[in-house]
Amino acid sequence: MSITLVNPEGLPEVGAYRQVAVASGSRLVFVAGQVSWDADGVTVGEGDLAAQVEQCYLNVATALAGVGGTFDDVVKLTVHVVDWTPDKMPQFMDGVSRAAAKLGTSPVPPGTLLGAAALDVPEHLVEIEATAVLD
Repeated sequence: MSITLVNPEGLPEVGAYRQVAVASGSRLVFVAGQVSWDADGVTVGEGDLAAQVEQCYLNVATALAGVGGTFDDVVKLTVHVVDWTPDKMPQFMDGVSRAAAKLGTSPVPPGTLLGAAALDVPEHLVEIEATAVLD
């Protein structure tokens, strides 16, 4: 399976992700929105956006591993953050960096970040879903 991440000429370069992913493979994988639960369903990082982002990314990686994939197979992320404002970006990027260090990868596929009024439970500040392509 091959994924090429591209910033086409005429679009801005954004450090947090690439504008386009070109994937070839035979299986599409859709990972449900992951919140900051650990394996026992306990919220990790209550009140801490960076810790919750990190756990969400780790949960996406765990879901992908369960079907034979890795974060390198992700072609699109959708992120929902409660009460999003641009001043939260450093906390968000801190969580992404911490997850990347633990995963040994740079998760920069195309992504969409959306503000949300609330998620499933009040303690959850972020939810991340992923689409991946596997051989």
